[in-house]
Amino acid sequence: MTIEELMLQSEALIFGSDKPLTSIDIAQLIRDAASEEEVDLEKLPNALEAIVEKYASDFYPFEVKQIGGGFQFLSKKQYYPALAKLNGEKYTKKLSTAALETLAIIAYKQPITKGDIESIRGVNSDYSVQKLLEKELIVISGRNEDLVGKPLIYSTSKSFMDYLGLNSLDELPKLSEILQQDIVEPTQASEAVPEGNTQMVVSENGELMEIEKTTPENIED
Repeated sequence: MTIEELMLQSEALIFGSDKPLTSIDIAQLIRDAASEEEVDLEKLPNALEAIVEKYASDFYPFEVKQIGGGFQFLSKKQYYPALAKLNGEKYTKKLSTAALETLAIIAYKQPITKGDIESIRGVNSDYSVQKLLEKELIVISGRNEDLVGKPLIYSTSKSFMDYLGLNSLDELPKLSEILQQDIVEPTQASEAVPEGNTQMVVSENGELMEIEKTTPENIED
């Protein structure tokens, strides 16, 4: 099978799948379908790379992206508004601020118990965790055997990766990058006082004026 044939086979599989397909999935499906035909799967990485490059062209309104550990056809960003009008809100996962906070904690601290989530947020998180489970953005990944009661632990799901267009959790922004920003220190009251023997006042006309301070030294007898 030539690299061109591998491209066509792979493209058809990615197009026909409703979830991202890994290169291993694609290789296995092509091998199973080939029957007696010899398949040189060493060419598959080059074939997949060529497909990604092909649909990166401005000629197409969609592209092949590697997300969630696999390859998937996705519409390009500039066409999202029109597609949102077509599909309405049925594919939109709207999250409250509380749910977003909870999801962020799970994403960066996973695997994590609900008790630890609540310790960080400072409030009960039952509802937020339940909503995230319903939207399949998180999963129950086990229990913490070392804690009393062996509480459930939560992790982000494959749907979370797909929803954010991530190929791995390593692609999440580093916390240091998120928190790194210029912090404006508040002006101290002492620093706000004009220098010298003057002070700022508002005149009867509403104008800001600078006048000499009234001190015991400059008060006339």
